[in-house]
Amino acid sequence: MMAAVLVGCAAVGTACSSGEPSDELMVSDNPVAASAARSPASTVPPAGTVSALPGVPTSLVVDGEHRVLAVAVADPPAVLLYGFDGALSKDPRVVELPGPASSLALARPGGPLLAAVDTGELVRVALPGGDTQTAAVDGEPVSAAAFGDRTLVAMRDRKAVAVVGGDRVQRMISGGLLSADQVLSTGDGAVVLDRLRNAVFELDVPDGSVGQALRAGEGSTNAVTDRFGRVLVADTRGGALLAFSLDPLLMRQRYPVPGAPYALAYDAERDIVWVTLTETNEVVGFDVAGEEPVEKHRFPTVRQPNAVAVDPISGRVVVASATGKGMQVIAP
Repeated sequence: MMAAVLVGCAAVGTACSSGEPSDELMVSDNPVAASAARSPASTVPPAGTVSALPGVPTSLVVDGEHRVLAVAVADPPAVLLYGFDGALSKDPRVVELPGPASSLALARPGGPLLAAVDTGELVRVALPGGDTQTAAVDGEPVSAAAFGDRTLVAMRDRKAVAVVGGDRVQRMISGGLLSADQVLSTGDGAVVLDRLRNAVFELDVPDGSVGQALRAGEGSTNAVTDRFGRVLVADTRGGALLAFSLDPLLMRQRYPVPGAPYALAYDAERDIVWVTLTETNEVVGFDVAGEEPVEKHRFPTVRQPNAVAVDPISGRVVVASATGKGMQVIAP
C-alpha cells in the first residue's frame, strides 16, 4: 500500500540518533552512487518489435510534434534521429556530437533537444533537421532541463547546477551537494538529484541558491516530472517509486516496485509512468493520476533495459538495451 512519508531529520542534515550516519540524507558515511542492476540473460522474448541499434545508447526521447525518436549513442558520439510513426525508419539522421551525451531532454514539445555532453558542452539540437548550437560549460555536464528562457545543467564534478542563457553560463548554484546528477524543472520549480548524498534538493533559481533537501530512498538513480508538478524518482536500491512535491519539498508517496527500478518515462496524455526493471528485464506502466500508483501494463524487454521513452501521441514505449541487444517498440 502507498504510504505518504515525511523525512523529518533529513532537511536539517543532522543525525536522529547516535546509530545513524552523521549526514541523515545519506545511507552511509562512505556513499557509493546507486546504478542499474546487472540484468540476467533474457528467458522470455521481448514484447513488440526489436531493431538493431548502432552504438551503445545512453538516453532516449520522443518528440510527438515532429514524430522523431532521438537516441544518444556513445561510440561514435552522436544523436540518431529516427522518423517515428509507431515503427523506426531504417536510416536515422546522424547528428555528430563533440563527445558522448550523458542524457537527452526536450526543452519543450517540438524541441530543441538538450544534450549534456561530457566534454563540457551543452548542445541544443533543432528538430527535425538536426542543426546544432553549442554552449561551453566548464566541467562535467550530465543532465539539462529548460527553465523559462534559460537552461539548467547539472554539473556532477562541480557539485553544482549551471544556469545557462544563450551560449554562456550566467551563474552557478551550489551548496550542500556531493554530486549533481540530474536536474529537473516542473515549470515554476526545480530540483536536483544527488546520487551520492542520496537526496533531492530544491533549487531557488532566481535567488541562485540550494534550498530544502530530503532523502530519496535507499539509492535513487533517475527521475521525471509529471503534469501535477511532482518529481517521480526511481529508488533502485530500495525497490520503490517515490513522489515528491515542491514548495515545500515533501515526499508524498513511496510505492514498492521490486526488480531494481531504473529508467523512467512519463506519458502526460495518459498519466502513465513507465519504469524499467533491470533485475528482471521488464518495463512496467503505472497510472499515477490517483492517490497511489496502479499497475496497468507489464512487458518483457531486451536485456539490460537502461533507457526508456514514450510517444505522447500513440502511447508506444521504446526501450533500449545497454548490452547491444537492440531497441524495442511496444504498443500497450
